[in-house]
Amino acid sequence: MARPAPTIEPVPGDPAATVDLGTERALLVADYHAGIEAGLRYERGVELPNNAAERRRRLLSLLDSTNADRLVVLGDLGHEIGEPEGVEREELAALAEAVVDDRGIEITVAPGNHDGDLDALFGDREGVRILSPSGGLLGESGAVGVVHGHTWPDPELLSASTICVGHEHPQVKLEDSVGGYRVEQAWMRGRVDPATLIDGDPPATVEPPELVVFPAFNDRSGGTWVNVAGQEFLAPFLPDAFVDADCYLLDGTRLGPYRGV
Repeated sequence: MARPAPTIEPVPGDPAATVDLGTERALLVADYHAGIEAGLRYERGVELPNNAAERRRRLLSLLDSTNADRLVVLGDLGHEIGEPEGVEREELAALAEAVVDDRGIEITVAPGNHDGDLDALFGDREGVRILSPSGGLLGESGAVGVVHGHTWPDPELLSASTICVGHEHPQVKLEDSVGGYRVEQAWMRGRVDPATLIDGDPPATVEPPELVVFPAFNDRSGGTWVNVAGQEFLAPFLPDAFVDADCYLLDGTRLGPYRGV
């Protein structure tokens, strides 16, 4: 039987959400991708100015405005696949100093595919907790599960009432009557089929949790156009795990079932 559901509350206008964990209030974000500009320069030859200071300012502003006690990152805190180096390492160290040391807010990371060696930077750092790549449960009641989404979630997450994931960077393509279009970041929320959410057999009595797919915090990291036919999802359990799922824009506008947007 699922535990009583805490409310995942998106922050209007921002790719972030809050949740009351009973003893503390957490701010959740996904896909921060520190150092992405250096990565894009190396991977694609794209030259962009370093936006580290503005990323950090945005996140700190959200922590302050939401009165958060904990920062939870749903994976891809960094951008490099291996050990953080150079400007990425500097950005991550500055972020931890501003969050943990200056504000006394602890950080929990559900590591993603771009967080291959965060332990090299944060393994011994007080105030930073790195979960298993298959995710973990938050709070004393464990009613919120968190995982990046690049691997199959740990079956224990099915005991949560809500599971939060990143990795997908969901976006919607919105077309007008004359063929013009724009692309906007989106949330996806819906019930899941436990049998397709994990790699294995779920407990027979499990109650289907809600799945919340977060938009990427970093607006330079691209995304999946979830309402366009032929677009492949990144997570191994999506879209099959969704029984139903609605899309919402960052401003809270409900677009309805994602395939019909």
